[in-house]
Amino acid sequence: MEVFEFLSEGQGRTLSGLASDLGQSAATVYRILVTLEGRGLVEFNQAEQLWHIGPRAFVIGARYLRRTSLVERARPVLRMLMEQTGETANLGVEQNGQVLFVNQVETHATIRAFFPPGTLSRMHASGIGKALMAQMDGPRIESLLAGYELERYTDHTLTDSTALRADLEETRRRGYAVDAEERNLGMRCIAAPVFDIYGEAVAGISVSGPTSRVGLDRIEPISASVMQAARALSAAIGATAE
Repeated sequence: MEVFEFLSEGQGRTLSGLASDLGQSAATVYRILVTLEGRGLVEFNQAEQLWHIGPRAFVIGARYLRRTSLVERARPVLRMLMEQTGETANLGVEQNGQVLFVNQVETHATIRAFFPPGTLSRMHASGIGKALMAQMDGPRIESLLAGYELERYTDHTLTDSTALRADLEETRRRGYAVDAEERNLGMRCIAAPVFDIYGEAVAGISVSGPTSRVGLDRIEPISASVMQAARALSAAIGATAE
């Protein structure tokens, strides 16, 4: 699995390169690759002498996404949100203290945000992450932040726990979170939580785009669209209106 995961992070690796990076003998790595190849999880390009992730890996990953109807039901909501705002719409869930992006509908604009399914992002520097954190109770927030490094990505990243808590309180009050160039300079994200039948925040839906298009004057109209989309998806998975 270590070989498989390591290979998945690249766009094609040589046997010798994999063996060197993993600190294993070429013979050992080759036996593993051949075993994975037999299951369709990896494939070998004879002309380039490179190993790649195989089609079976996609099939297995797709089964994970089908574990819940959330991803399936989110697709039309995300598409409508993208068409309303003109910007990329995203769906993410919390996984082990990070945001896992599980669905996306890209804008047609040339400059756009790109978080392909499977991308992980730190919660404190993510619109979806902050939207989900804002719905956590005090003990859970404290548990999450204990030992959690508020890593700085830009000058706008909230690296002080007091400032982050204040931002989460404001997010909870207004119903949406804003990532104001906190992860990537020049990019802004607006997100809202999605609730399940039990009233628990199980996902976040967001719109991301360059600050040249998602300016301060557009936060209010975009946030209204994002919250409306979050309510629609919540209803689609069984949540009841408050």
